[in-house]
Amino acid sequence: MPRLTPPWRTFCLLVLPLWLLACSQPPLTRMESFVFGTRVEIVALGASEAKTQEILANVLRDFDRLHRTYHAWHGSDLMMLNAAFAKGEGVKVEDEMLSLLRHAQTYAAKGDYLFDPGIGQLIKLWGFHSDSYAPHLPDADTLAQLRRAHPSVADVEIKGHEVRSRNPAVALDFGGLAKGYALDRARKLLLEAGIKDALINIGGNVMALGSKAGQPWTVGIQHPRQSGAMATLALYDGEAIGTSGDYQRFFELNGTRYCHLIDPHSGAPARHTQAVTVLITAQPEAGLLSDVASKPVFLAAEHWREMASRMGVSHVLRVAADGKIAVTEPLRARLRWGDNIQPDQVVP
Repeated sequence: MPRLTPPWRTFCLLVLPLWLLACSQPPLTRMESFVFGTRVEIVALGASEAKTQEILANVLRDFDRLHRTYHAWHGSDLMMLNAAFAKGEGVKVEDEMLSLLRHAQTYAAKGDYLFDPGIGQLIKLWGFHSDSYAPHLPDADTLAQLRRAHPSVADVEIKGHEVRSRNPAVALDFGGLAKGYALDRARKLLLEAGIKDALINIGGNVMALGSKAGQPWTVGIQHPRQSGAMATLALYDGEAIGTSGDYQRFFELNGTRYCHLIDPHSGAPARHTQAVTVLITAQPEAGLLSDVASKPVFLAAEHWREMASRMGVSHVLRVAADGKIAVTEPLRARLRWGDNIQPDQVVP
């Protein structure tokens, strides 16, 4: 159930990978829950605290609906669809599922299939379809067989509202876009309900509505290996931030870190990057793009800037495996760096 927290005069919320730093005068209403396997918080300014609480609770109920509908390993509509794919059967789906499938296919192609929601079986094989991650490697023969099957969201055929897969190895996992889609949904619901100023945080995927008492919301970007914010950033109305990192869902074995970000080309977790943060300026579906774009940029290794351009993203910060920080000039111009922290590389 959503948990209510009284308004704060000063709001300093630590989340991973982002610190949300907002200092505002009342009335400030905050509500939090746990969905999508992560902590979710919404902070909003409204004329009536009771009414604002009611509106925020409605948004969190919608998050819970999305979580239950598109969960990759608990009973869900998505799991039923994957079971049909494995049998070579077609299934009629609702408009929302259809829209997410089309988005998944479009963005996967745009990102050279480094972001590919069709690799659910690979993610499961590496042990990340679980609430805890046991430190063990997948069976080599099973992994090789699955790689040869080459599952991809591109194998999904859509005819009207009926979908099927040409490849029985395809299993959809919307973990790389569901939070971003939920951000856009939340923005729409809040605006329709009359909330014009809010900050929505879904496990570090953040979207801003309006401002906090006339000032932009401020978020801080945390280093994946150090405590505290390495930089802060003013976030304006309609902007969204998304981060992909190797430090929340991972296990270590024999001194090697294996994270949930699987490269569909190699079939293995990426080990060349610690974190990628992207800022999406105000545009339709900014939340969705912020969530999706960070994945192929993360997985592109040293070609991250070219991949960002392919995804239409100009504001990017990357922390490489060796801890070196690279940032694009458009994002560098908006960042305030922490003490004794400067980027090692600034690129156009």
